[in-house]
Amino acid sequence: MINRLLRSKVTLALLYHFIRSYSWTFRLNIENEREWMDHHQRGGAVLLCVWHQQFFSAIRHFKTYESYGPSLMISKSKDGEIIAGVAERSGWNAVRGSSSTDGRLALGAMIENLKRFRLAAHILDGPRGPAGRVKAGAIQLAHTAQAMIVPTYTAADRAWYFKSWDRFMLPKPFAKVTLRFGEMININTLNCRDDFEAQRLELQNTMLPGLIT
Repeated sequence: MINRLLRSKVTLALLYHFIRSYSWTFRLNIENEREWMDHHQRGGAVLLCVWHQQFFSAIRHFKTYESYGPSLMISKSKDGEIIAGVAERSGWNAVRGSSSTDGRLALGAMIENLKRFRLAAHILDGPRGPAGRVKAGAIQLAHTAQAMIVPTYTAADRAWYFKSWDRFMLPKPFAKVTLRFGEMININTLNCRDDFEAQRLELQNTMLPGLIT
């Protein structure tokens, strides 16, 4: 009964509006967004990649990409249903599935959407970790859709860190929050372009310094 109530349309709508209102207290600073947006406007595909620890801080700004028809893979868990409800109200297409449940079908849908709309996001170590380990989906997405990977990080000058597998970060009200986009990565031009595992490690090593431990 309680789980059904938490996943109801009314509850999800209230939660979404609470998150939006809470996020508007942040003093948000955006860094290096122009490079990948110019690439997208020229017809290129872009895959924004973020750690599970840090995705909450990006929800407010990601609403501004609604007109691009972006997609995000979200697990079929009960928690995932709540996250999907928030994502869809932010203008994102929630593709349901994970490495453990319907992963192949979800990945196929993500690839189709990325090819069509040229913008998607991927939570690299979600939904259950381990923290800081890039899973294979991001590399497969980038290869098949010929997309540029854009490392995406968030940081806050004041935040709470949950006692969860990823030390989930929740910025405190009125915190200074920075959303930073790294340099675009073309997987197909790396020296290790013929070695899938090496590419995964390359992305992981690139993004690990941005993980808050």
